[in-house]
Amino acid sequence: MIRIGKSMALAACMLLACAGCRKQSGDGTAVNFTAIDWNTAGTISGTIHYSGTPPKRVEIDMAQDPACVFGDKNFTEQYVVNHGAMQNVFVYVKDGLGNRVYPVPSDPVVMDQKSCRYIPHVMGVMIGQPVQFTNNDSTMHNIHMMPQADGNQTVDISQPPNAGSDQRVFHSPEAMIPVRCNNHPWMQAFLNVVNNPFYAVSDAEGHFTIKGLPPGTYTIVADQEKLGEKTATVTVAAKQTAAQDFTYEGVAP
Repeated sequence: MIRIGKSMALAACMLLACAGCRKQSGDGTAVNFTAIDWNTAGTISGTIHYSGTPPKRVEIDMAQDPACVFGDKNFTEQYVVNHGAMQNVFVYVKDGLGNRVYPVPSDPVVMDQKSCRYIPHVMGVMIGQPVQFTNNDSTMHNIHMMPQADGNQTVDISQPPNAGSDQRVFHSPEAMIPVRCNNHPWMQAFLNVVNNPFYAVSDAEGHFTIKGLPPGTYTIVADQEKLGEKTATVTVAAKQTAAQDFTYEGVAP
């Protein structure tokens, strides 16, 4: 099973530290943050399966920019399937948390541009948490995003070679926002904006783990960039791990 990502680990630390913390809502009303009770918290864990023969991954020709030619072959990431398990599927808790409000981490999640690829290919961030875009390549990149949800602004940033970084914040939940580079058309990633810290991305073995959940019944969603959403209802008992797999049906190669 995968470990929770760095951003989620940071969020969990903040939740522990913020028991009893308060914030002001938009209308000035005080809101109490919810802290994770690790004495009762449960876990959802599972595997993303792919049934059938996956489409063949296509080799990417990066020759249009000599700075992107590194000698190694590069392949598309739309369907990354290993022995029937699918990588890069975003899994998150959509419903079941009631009126709980969780603190937003101040540390940014990072989307890097390296070897003329976005790294990671799929990631999540909480509403209001900074997203930091960095360029570690010796060529200019462009970060272009066109979110659809109200409150999420278009992003169009050009970053010089080996530049510093730029940060943006998103204010509404929205799944699978495409991130593209206008200079290199093969570059694509997906950002997911959620209103709680309970999310994960499936690893190379298709595994995902979401920790720290209060006991209860939840709607969880798996979202894949080409195959869309799958939904499940999962009941989490105190200090227990609930198993929930998802299976995507094969498409014609």
